[in-house]
Amino acid sequence: MKIKDLCDALSLEVVAGNTDNEFSNVYVGDFLSRAMTKVKPEKLWITIMANTNVIAVASLTDAPAVLLAEGVKLQEEALEAAKENGICVLSSNEDAYSLCLAIGKLLRE
Repeated sequence: MKIKDLCDALSLEVVAGNTDNEFSNVYVGDFLSRAMTKVKPEKLWITIMANTNVIAVASLTDAPAVLLAEGVKLQEEALEAAKENGICVLSSNEDAYSLCLAIGKLLRE
């Protein structure tokens, strides 16, 4: 599924980056060292962490996008890092569980 289609379907805010990437699975987690081993190029990453370390992990793992749940706002220095590194960052007011349910439904369609 293309990130831009996900944004349209779930009314996600695009905070930074290109929405042309595709994903086929999701990883949810806030423990950065764990995310480094679990986030893959085909996995959208859902988190409530919003600092520059998230952008660094997304860059290292080639995450197609980072989706910030619960209305979390990206810190200013993290926003600049996302723009500089071409990392797609999305935002939603929904919690991670609700986002996973909705994304899972979309992926099965």
